[in-house]
Amino acid sequence: MLARGLALAALIALYAPSAVADHPEDDPSDILGVWSFQTQPYRDGACLMTGTMHLSHDEEDGVYDCELTALEMCSLWGQSIVRQSCTARRFGDQVSVRSQIAEVLERKGEVEGMQFNYVPDNFALTVKSSMRMYGSLVSAVNAPVEFRRSDEGVS
Repeated sequence: MLARGLALAALIALYAPSAVADHPEDDPSDILGVWSFQTQPYRDGACLMTGTMHLSHDEEDGVYDCELTALEMCSLWGQSIVRQSCTARRFGDQVSVRSQIAEVLERKGEVEGMQFNYVPDNFALTVKSSMRMYGSLVSAVNAPVEFRRSDEGVS
């Protein structure tokens, strides 16, 4: 009976609101590090974007230096891989990411002789936790996007 009571007490302590709030993974103020992202399909389901973004400290409070690499896969014209430098600005739980193209690693194909220019990828995000942000890709198209941080270590 005592063992059952201790097990129940341990479960309650594990799931109590104070225990959850104190867990560092739930601290939404920590957004530094490496994130992966993926949009929902756009252009009538023909295109999808995935990639990574690395956020690091800037000297200004609420501002982060960042670099992102985006892979756009589109059945209409192929794929592009683009490395971009960016600046992220945080206002409460909102993060605005503004990018500039640093290097096109792979370019989209052509459609009926037309060459496409890649437009920088900007994002409007809401911080859900230190492990998750969600919002919108704001670029040549708009699409819902989710950013996730791996809980595994980086070596």
